[in-house]
Amino acid sequence: MSDYKAPVRDMRFVMDEIVGLAEIASLPGYEEATPDMADAILEEAARFTGEVLAPLNRIGDTQGCKLGPDGVITPDGWKQAYKAFCDGGWNGLASPVEFGGQGLPETFGIAIKEMAASANLSFSLGPMLTGGAVAALLTCASDELKAIYLEKMITGEWTGTMNLTEPQAGSDLALLRSRAEPQADGSYRVFGQKIFITYGDHDMTDNIVHLVLARLPDAPAGVKGISLFLVPKFLVNADGSPGERNDAHCVSIEHKLGIHASPTCVMAFGDHGGAVGYLLGEANRGLEYMFIMMNEARLGVGLQGIAVGERSYQQALGYARERKQGRDAVTGEALVTLEHHPDIRRMLMLMKSRIEACRAITYYTAGLLDRAHAGTDPEQKKRDLFLAEFLIPIVKGGGTEMGIDVTSLGIQIHGGMGFIEETGAAQHWRDSRITTIYEGTTGIQANDLIFRKLMRDQGATAKVVFAEVYATAKALADSGKPELQAIGQRLNAALKAWREVSEWLAANTKNAVSGVLTAAVPYLNIAVAVCGGWMMGKAALAAVARLDQGEGDPRFYRNKIATTRFYADQMLPQAEAWAQTVMARDLAIKDIGNDLFD
Repeated sequence: MSDYKAPVRDMRFVMDEIVGLAEIASLPGYEEATPDMADAILEEAARFTGEVLAPLNRIGDTQGCKLGPDGVITPDGWKQAYKAFCDGGWNGLASPVEFGGQGLPETFGIAIKEMAASANLSFSLGPMLTGGAVAALLTCASDELKAIYLEKMITGEWTGTMNLTEPQAGSDLALLRSRAEPQADGSYRVFGQKIFITYGDHDMTDNIVHLVLARLPDAPAGVKGISLFLVPKFLVNADGSPGERNDAHCVSIEHKLGIHASPTCVMAFGDHGGAVGYLLGEANRGLEYMFIMMNEARLGVGLQGIAVGERSYQQALGYARERKQGRDAVTGEALVTLEHHPDIRRMLMLMKSRIEACRAITYYTAGLLDRAHAGTDPEQKKRDLFLAEFLIPIVKGGGTEMGIDVTSLGIQIHGGMGFIEETGAAQHWRDSRITTIYEGTTGIQANDLIFRKLMRDQGATAKVVFAEVYATAKALADSGKPELQAIGQRLNAALKAWREVSEWLAANTKNAVSGVLTAAVPYLNIAVAVCGGWMMGKAALAAVARLDQGEGDPRFYRNKIATTRFYADQMLPQAEAWAQTVMARDLAIKDIGNDLFD
């Protein structure tokens, strides 16, 4: 199996040329986010993830986790790697300084998260969920709870989880039955069972902080009656140390297709009298607070698709450069390496170009969140936040679907050896397959994009995105360079298709709901393709500017232009095809009942 080497050069290119690191470093509180700081942090993170986390990926896949009498046991090397991860300060890189973090922008954090997920997706899930829990506590926890829990979670001494799903309530949280009963001392007793809880139990830390959705006795029905509670694995003593064991237990772990070393737990709260919990924020606003975690997680899961795709690409490329088979179709040379064959080159370029496009969208979104957090102009902050929120379902849906496609191509490039577990190619596909499901399926992301983002402000944010894409397409067209003009022509045609179907959806969300919902995922596919082309177009423009200025590595910049042209030729025409699918909506089946499936 090929070793993982973080693509630092491409990450830095995206941070500088697309995200605008120099502008982010000028924001209040981010003054230390200089290019030199970025170089130092990314290089050290690349070393750590390549040398410490990546070698454990296969071990974790083959050993998995085990449930013993005292809880979940992680694979060999997991505890040591986690300690090294926390000692290196990676857990709190982008967290507030006042609670033990380093206060760096998420523009830095997103790159480190990608490296960790590429090196070892199962390992990276624990810190990712802790980061989401931290974000929720920063927003809605009392000062007392923040003082007890935040610093330990930010430094990694304790981890955090999110507990939503129940056996009878998957994505439909209105069906939640877990309950919380108020106590005389202001605490609550929590009762219920939660399933699919990532890192619900493990042996890497001496406490775990569960954020649990539950209902109060007088709560209204449906999602408006859900509250959020902090339920620690161990109650906390006055000196801050873990004390008495709480009534929160992992009763089983799932046996999964992939991410074997990430313990997916069934959690029982209150089987022995009630788990002690503490209300976060206001009663009955739990779903609102949990979506703080959810948005953070959705951005992180979209990144996972990119990360595993990158790992798969590196392995497929290494195999294609080593494996000799067949004759060169152009030169006639016998027994050449796989990378000489046009179809292998096509698959490798599909992997490379789609990964780079989705990486750029994701990092750009992280940069918008940094601007929304640290900017000084209230109107601009609101604009940046709305843009980021508009892009998050595109990041999540696009990055994860891409990851599955790309890791499947990685197996294909290996041929029969890709189907053999010993090569490790199949693990990447198995690990990636969950990403389109957890934290909201692709269908949920598509519905969110249409109903909560496109329609939230009558399409105003979408029009901002369209204008940005058009500006990039026009810059490409006006460049005077044939290769850029060809990219611009493709991007403009794809944008035209996206605009037209957006207008149709906006006009029909009320009177043709079934048709709109049927068209939602195809619509998301258009958005992903066009946003990817937008980012790749920006990358090509930046690369040409660097070449014209005689700066940097000309080979890297020429390759960036070629990769963008390939994306434009291979991916952007699909937007127009998906537009036809959107407009077809459910006409073929809308008058046929469920016996259609007999």
